[in-house]
Amino acid sequence: MAALASHRKTRTRTRPRTKSPAVGFTTAALAGMTLLSTQSAQAEPRPSVEEVQKKVDDLYRQAGSATQQYNKAKEETAQQRREVGQILDDVAKRTESLNEARRTLGSYAAAQYRTGAVTPTAALLFADSPQAYFDQTHLMDRLSDEQRGAVADFEKQQAAAAKQRAKATESLETLTASQQSLRTSKEAVQNKLAEARTLLAELTAEEKARLAELERKKAEEARRKAEERARAEAEAKAKAEAEAEAERRAQEQAQQEESAGTGTGSGTGTGTGTGSSTGSGTYAAKAEKVLAFARAQIGKPYVWGATGPSSFDCSGLTQAAWKEAGVELPRTTWDQVEVGTRVATADLLPGDLVFFYDDISHVGIYIGDGKMIHAPKPGTNVREESIYYMPIYGSVRPA
Repeated sequence: MAALASHRKTRTRTRPRTKSPAVGFTTAALAGMTLLSTQSAQAEPRPSVEEVQKKVDDLYRQAGSATQQYNKAKEETAQQRREVGQILDDVAKRTESLNEARRTLGSYAAAQYRTGAVTPTAALLFADSPQAYFDQTHLMDRLSDEQRGAVADFEKQQAAAAKQRAKATESLETLTASQQSLRTSKEAVQNKLAEARTLLAELTAEEKARLAELERKKAEEARRKAEERARAEAEAKAKAEAEAEAERRAQEQAQQEESAGTGTGSGTGTGTGTGSSTGSGTYAAKAEKVLAFARAQIGKPYVWGATGPSSFDCSGLTQAAWKEAGVELPRTTWDQVEVGTRVATADLLPGDLVFFYDDISHVGIYIGDGKMIHAPKPGTNVREESIYYMPIYGSVRPA
């Protein structure tokens, strides 16, 4: 026993006492990761004010494009729903006709069963005459054939209607899924906008002042271009009025000379300008209604997907304005740009539609002097602004 106790004490004294290697490794790893994370955060450069401005502008453009996608999907979905409703109405009518045919056939079948309970010989004996017997038998056979044909026809129609209904339902589900996908895309853009707003909020006072200065210069440059355009338009208008006045005086002089010489006139030279001015006057009258409506909306908020009356998106405003003039425009900028006559920027008239960006995601109504009325973007109201504030894609004269 003493030897055993001594052996145990010896084992206890000679057992090495070491620190757990796992604890030491974990502590060192965490310290290293913290250091790397700190160094990475310190190494990540802050975006410049110019980069922030560019990112925000691009995100707003993406939001505008996503809004047009949503508008298009919504319009297509509404059209598909109307078509599906018509198909279902047709299916209901066909089904009712088929049920009526089946009820009629059932009555004929019952009559035939009752008739079949009597032997042909007995039926002939009980008939008023042999001819009456044969007439009744022939009529029942003919009606039976017609009814079977009617049932087969309606069953065929019902199958076709069911196929159409399934197709319409599938199409509607596809469009609904597409619309939901567009909504999801819109939310993604809004998240990016929120990220940009957060980035703006993190700017220092000096950086915010710099950003405000950049925006001021951008707006000032757009105003300068609009003023140049206004001067050019005024000069062109004055020149046109001077030429028209000179032509009027020349015509009066020619008429006086002709009256003094022969006393008769040919009547030429008076019809050419009338047709042109009438056409111009018709467009001007429509444009006046368009601009009156657009001006009445100034101050109302931009809301994506809105067509009025309390809020608008860009294409919703142009659609509603031209509707006042009796012209039905499509819903999206992508479709509106295809309606009417293309015009150069230099040839713009009040009422023309001006489209912006390569993806044609924005539109405004030209009012003259290089300016437009438009619904700019989320967080703003309908307002007047220079057409040169954004890159111009092209212009259209709707009527």
